[in-house]
Amino acid sequence: MKMKDKMHTGELYLPGDPEIANEQTKCLMRLGRYNRTRANQSKKRQKLLREMFAEIGEGCYIEPPFYANFGGKHVHFGCHVYANFHLTMVDDTHIYVGDHTMFGPNVTVATAGHPVLPELREREYQYNAAVHIGDNCWIGAGAVILPGVSIGENTVIGAGSVVTKDIPAGVVAVGNPCRVLRQIGEHDREYYFKDKKMPQELLS
Repeated sequence: MKMKDKMHTGELYLPGDPEIANEQTKCLMRLGRYNRTRANQSKKRQKLLREMFAEIGEGCYIEPPFYANFGGKHVHFGCHVYANFHLTMVDDTHIYVGDHTMFGPNVTVATAGHPVLPELREREYQYNAAVHIGDNCWIGAGAVILPGVSIGENTVIGAGSVVTKDIPAGVVAVGNPCRVLRQIGEHDREYYFKDKKMPQELLS
């Protein structure tokens, strides 16, 4: 099996393999063009994103600068995904993001890992595990999502959290390591922030 094929199987492989490195360079060239676009070049940005990503739906917006190991080549976005400044996608294998999900600034989603055994790290081995983020999630500023994690739909990940394990749907989860704080429920229909009452016309 070629090194390139092992990127998506979870097996150990060498990321410096010439075939992988050549492909990565081409992807990073496109990413560089995206990050050099200006705020008034929305059509150009959308065109570049369609070229860069594995899949990207309608209405997605990524605020430059955007960082990705393979320039988004292994990233799958649904529709109306929003990412604030400095989103980092370590997309050595696939990252799946559902519709209407939002990323705060400085979020990192990582699929790549390295063996704990020092001898293998010295030889530059790596492995990858895909990440899945459901529909309508909010990933707070500075959160880090680690390889192999799945986050259920409608969930909120608190700012600065480090997500090391799967998080279910419909919860608020926070901390390092990230843990479920509570379910999303009636309280959230009454208050949208601390003691700020929800305008009831928004719920009709």
